[in-house]
Parts: sequence; C-alpha cells; structure tokens
Amino acid sequence: MNKIHPLACVSPEAKLGDNIEVGPFAFIDANVEIGDGCHIMNGATVYNHVKMGKNCNVFPGAVVGAIPQDLKFEGEESWVEIGDRVNIRECATINRGTKASGKGVTRVGNDTLIMSYAHIAHDCQIGNHCIIVSYAGLAGETDVEDWGILGGKSGSHQFSRVGTHAFVAAFAKISKDIPPYVLAGREPVCFEGVNRTGLLRRGFTEEQVNEIKDIYDCLYFKGMNTTQAVEYIEANFPASEYRDNILGFIRKSSRGIIPKPRPRK
Repeated sequence: MNKIHPLACVSPEAKLGDNIEVGPFAFIDANVEIGDGCHIMNGATVYNHVKMGKNCNVFPGAVVGAIPQDLKFEGEESWVEIGDRVNIRECATINRGTKASGKGVTRVGNDTLIMSYAHIAHDCQIGNHCIIVSYAGLAGETDVEDWGILGGKSGSHQFSRVGTHAFVAAFAKISKDIPPYVLAGREPVCFEGVNRTGLLRRGFTEEQVNEIKDIYDCLYFKGMNTTQAVEYIEANFPASEYRDNILGFIRKSSRGIIPKPRPRK
C-alpha cells in the first residue's frame, strides 16, 4: 500500500509501484514510472519522462527529469532512467537527454549514490555502484563506468569518460579521460597511481592490483608514447579482464587520457 501525503502533488497518469511513500509538497509528473519501495521525500520533484527502479530514495529539494540545459534541445521526448537502490540526496539535479546526442536518455545505474547538490547533465551515462560526491558537476554526455567515484566539487568537460573503479579527487577538472582503476587528481588533472585501497576493499587480490600497477608503469613511466605503450602492453602482458579493460578504454578515448604525474613544486 502506498503512503501519499495529502499535500503531495502526484499526477494521476504517473505509474507507481507498491509500498511507495510520497512526502508533503513532493511533485510527481505524468509519464513517470516509479518502482516498488521508493521514497519521494518532501519537496522533491520528479518531472515528465522519468523511469525509476525499485527502492530508490529522492531526498528533499532534488529534481529529477528537468529538461536539459542544452540550447540544442527542441522539446523532444527524452528520458531519465534510474536503476534500483539509487539514493539521490538533497538538491541534486538529473536532467533529461537530447536527440542531438543520439542517445536521448540520461542513465544512472543500480546502487549509485548521488550526493547533495551534485548535477548530472543531459545524456550522461552513470554505471552501477558509483558515487558522485556533493557539488560535483557532470557536463553533458559524461560517462562514468561501474564503481567510479567523483570527489566533491569535481567537474567534467563534455564527452569525458571515467573508467571503472577510478577515483577522482575533490576539485579535479576532468578535461581528459580517466582510465580504469586509477587515482586522478591535481591541477591540471593527472595520473596519481592505482586505486589500490579501493580495489582491495572491493575484493581484488594483491596479485591483481600489482598486475594493474605493472600495466600503468609501462603506460606512464617507460618513455613510450600512448600508442607505443598500448602495443607493448598487448604484446607483453597476458590477456586478462584488467588488461583488456585498460586497453579497450584507451583505444576508445576521443579526448585522450590523463597524463603522467608532474613534479611537485
């Protein structure tokens, strides 16, 4: 049975699952689908063309599904798709997609945390188990792969990519792609090492982490350019999930990957 506060505004055309709570002054528009067990808290807004999975929480002041802040948007039908068990904290904003991108949908995967005041722009694709920390801003068509973490007040350039299990430091300006499994920080943003602590916490073995480190040592510290390093790694490291993720990510990078560390002043 759903619990909808009498001061909430819920369109009769919205499709609500079971055991949903809607707080006072919350707004749920038409063409919205909300899965079982979700809690839309007081003052939260879910606009048109949003599909939300099960057991999500939308906290006060958050806005999901507003039209994109993109001058190419012409009022076309586009969507926000939210997975299961997603927490969207206070005053976070997630905008719809655009047809100009060729996607038309902004996606957030399962078990992801969007902290307060974070912004996810049009056509971003956020994976599972990600954390977007408070005040982070993702420009349009930013992709964050599974388990990616973006630190507070970090910001991405349009079309940027953040690889799986990467950790981006607070205040970082993401102007180049962040490869999988790495730590990235400083200004301008650069490679700061392998995300060893995060990987071990998620069940990676020391052997696997060391293999990833050896690959990045070749990429950044052997005096080769990126093309040469990719060829060397492919020829000298046995095929594995981690090697192939790294090489595949680099080969698909249109912006180029972050550079090696710079000497500290």
